Amino acid sequence: MRTPVETIKDKTMNNLRTYLPALIVVLMLTMSSCELVGDIFKAGMWTALIIIVLIVVLLAWIFRKLRR
Repeated sequence: MRTPVETIKDKTMNNLRTYLPALIVVLMLTMSSCELVGDIFKAGMWTALIIIVLIVVLLAWIFRKLRR
């Protein structure tokens, strides 16, 4: 038998999985990647490298959370 906490977690994850693709599409359409990359590289090579690594780690973490 499931506990109320497990039931709430399941409902939350289902809601998240429903809205996450829409959120990603909205972010992709509103962000100009060319401007972002240009601004990052103007800030300096090391700053750009750190930001890119952070973005990759964040995306990997998000995908890992969704696959559980």
